[in-house]
Amino acid sequence: MRRTRTWCLAAGIAALVGLVAVSAFGDEIQDRMISRLPKIIELKAAGIIGETNQGFLAFVGGQQKEKALVDAENQDRLAAYQRIARAKGTTAQLVGQRRALQIADMAKPGEWLQNKSGKWYRK
Repeated sequence: MRRTRTWCLAAGIAALVGLVAVSAFGDEIQDRMISRLPKIIELKAAGIIGETNQGFLAFVGGQQKEKALVDAENQDRLAAYQRIARAKGTTAQLVGQRRALQIADMAKPGEWLQNKSGKWYRK
């Protein structure tokens, strides 16, 4: 089950990055995101982080374990959203919001998500 979930999330990242030709920004972002994925899954399962309605990770409790990892993931997500937005003629904010909807659909029961109004809930 865990292997399937990791593959699905990796496929989601690949789909996100794949919206723009990888040559537009290289494989570095995708590689970093995939390498962080196991730890992100672990932090989500522990209830430490959740997914915002803007397509970014955020801490949902007082504990900020692995803050550098979360910050790095959010920086890469922003860079990916910006590049996709430029290629599609839209805004990074809209790309992030659309990605947040995809992430929410793939989220596992018990993971923290943020609704449109910014309120946190568990799926």
